Amino acid sequence: MKLDEIEAFVAVVHSQSLSQAADFLELTQPAVTRRIQNFEEALGVELLDRNTKPLKTTPMGRVVYEQCRAIVREVDALRQLVTDDAPLAGVLRLGVAQTVADFAMLKALHALRGAHPELQARVSTGWGNPLLQKVEDGELDAAIVLLPANRMLPETLAGEALGTLKMAVVAQKGRLKKRSLTLAECQPHGWVLNPDGCGFRAGLQQALAAQGYSLKLNLETLGMELQLGLVADGVGLGLVPLPLLRVSAHAAQLDVVQVSDFKPEIAVWIVRARALGKMQSALAVLAESVKQSFKAAQLSRAA
Repeated sequence: MKLDEIEAFVAVVHSQSLSQAADFLELTQPAVTRRIQNFEEALGVELLDRNTKPLKTTPMGRVVYEQCRAIVREVDALRQLVTDDAPLAGVLRLGVAQTVADFAMLKALHALRGAHPELQARVSTGWGNPLLQKVEDGELDAAIVLLPANRMLPETLAGEALGTLKMAVVAQKGRLKKRSLTLAECQPHGWVLNPDGCGFRAGLQQALAAQGYSLKLNLETLGMELQLGLVADGVGLGLVPLPLLRVSAHAAQLDVVQVSDFKPEIAVWIVRARALGKMQSALAVLAESVKQSFKAAQLSRAA
């Protein structure tokens, strides 16, 4: 078996299409087909179920794919090691949770350009779990995500916690009496939250379910500032990291609600594939900038 056959197999499984794999590898479709066939012959096993559309692996093919993906990552890292003297260049594919993107990524990207001017950062936003899956599948090099404080990473990924954020329940200023409430007492007011898939919302739903309640959703919409503006208008309660509340344009129109049986925290993580080679130095720049942004916001609030 040859490395180009392994790379062809990984590309086909990832894209679920021979034509897309051929485009990615800059080959003809027949050339990709021959490499897959040669790989199967070398192993003595059928790897793809050719009766399905899109293409899927056989059960053994899936096992082989996981091993091949690890091989491709290690080879990519090895290729990068031999160019250590050259400045970082190319594209860094980065996924970022929307909350982090709104608050810290502009400064972080400025820092990255200053440290590695020849490196292009291609940033996409999304929810934590889908971004982690894209890193695991090789679609992203790394992701900066918000995860529950006790969340464990898959063995195929490596990561660093950049800090823990306290969350706050917020309401329109003066709407609720200034006393400690329970989640049950918050229920009649309803919530303004991100769409399903958001870690904040999932944590709240779990806490409510543990008490026998379902989430009362008044409105779901993307964007922290829009949500806080709607809360300030009295549409419902909101859930926000405390550092982001401090810098919100709506902070003066909001009250923090003390909820006695709900004290959520969220952790900021930078997560990458284990074999990322010299790109790790670029991630270190991003991680330090994001860490400092959240730290500065917390110190500002304490002051």
